[in-house]
Amino acid sequence: MSTRDEHARPPSHPKRADAQLNKQTILDIAATLFVTAGVDVPIRDIAAKAGVGTATIYRHFPTRADLIVAVYRYQVDACVQAGPELLISSPSPYAALERWIGLFVDFLITKHGLAAAMQSGKPGFAGLQVSFLDRLLPVCAELLAAGVAAGEIHQRVEAFELMYGVGNLCVGMGTDPRYDVRRLVALLIGGLRRPTA
Repeated sequence: MSTRDEHARPPSHPKRADAQLNKQTILDIAATLFVTAGVDVPIRDIAAKAGVGTATIYRHFPTRADLIVAVYRYQVDACVQAGPELLISSPSPYAALERWIGLFVDFLITKHGLAAAMQSGKPGFAGLQVSFLDRLLPVCAELLAAGVAAGEIHQRVEAFELMYGVGNLCVGMGTDPRYDVRRLVALLIGGLRRPTA
């Protein structure tokens, strides 16, 4: 290959990076809109907020089901990654747990919005609900253990109990405007804290 040929052929890496950035932006926007507007939000609305054309969305996610599954997995990944990062960046293990539970609530609110879609029997949804607990329980357990070791959190709390309790509080989301799930979750998390001397 001549030097001229090398210069004539554009590098492929920037295009791949742009495509990946578009995909991440679409997932972020879709996750937000699924919470506020439901999973049936028009694709054109997601595209407009993401600053891309609808064709770009369909190139990454050929069907709405593909987008829903991708958002679900994306949020699970974000929760898994956030646990260790919050332990490093937060002022205390309790603060890390509090922030992580906030992310978990965001995920659950979206998850409840996806419930009907996930019960549709489509193959892409198979196993998603089972796998998310397997991935998130160890993260929650690590945060709780750090809080117990720091003397901030009661020892008698198990990760499964906490996540199950938060999940049950989120079930009532959207049923009545007087029901403030975030306030109730904050009260639950506050109850984990050991009183300071």
